[in-house]
Amino acid sequence: MLMPIRVDQADDSYPSALNRFLGDQAPECIFALGDLDILRQKTVALFCSVKCPGDLILQTYDLARQLREAGIVVISGFHSPMEKECLSLLLRGKQPVIWCPAKRLTVNRLPREYMGPLSDSRLLMVSPFGERIKRARQDIARFRNEFVAALAGQVFVAYAAPGGKTESFCKKLLGWGKPLLTFDDAINGALLSSGARPYAGINAFRSERG
Repeated sequence: MLMPIRVDQADDSYPSALNRFLGDQAPECIFALGDLDILRQKTVALFCSVKCPGDLILQTYDLARQLREAGIVVISGFHSPMEKECLSLLLRGKQPVIWCPAKRLTVNRLPREYMGPLSDSRLLMVSPFGERIKRARQDIARFRNEFVAALAGQVFVAYAAPGGKTESFCKKLLGWGKPLLTFDDAINGALLSSGARPYAGINAFRSERG
């Protein structure tokens, strides 16, 4: 039976990016289910506000398929409805996927469609939360998103509602100097004006992969 492993800050396998971007907020340890070596690969973090405009839904589906076909590793909390849809699409491919729940790791009640990829070392689950965090809360989810972004090489935001939590989060990432991309659409005008780069095709991710 798969069991979570604990990785402390002193361990060689602890991601140095967490200390670099989160500083004093970096977790003392992380927990993982799956092949931890996947964390060494270049990754793209995927985020989307809870309510995604219809004009961007199809574009986001297409993006998930492009990432899957290109073999690019996607990391996300896969929490919002659009993010969950992307996870299902990504798990149909052969490339690794990194899922970071906003709670402790457990295989109990894990959907059957995730068990195969997890057993095949294509799905890695990572969390900075121990046993006492049994369900997601707003503050926990906010830190989880920062955790995901810190681990990623690049960040893609399909949609950030103006004035919402995702938009504030994006501004923080831009302050970190994280490469942040979004769809070149008037709906994302505020995000583009803040410094996000317009997405111009899958090569935008390939160009920064090591």
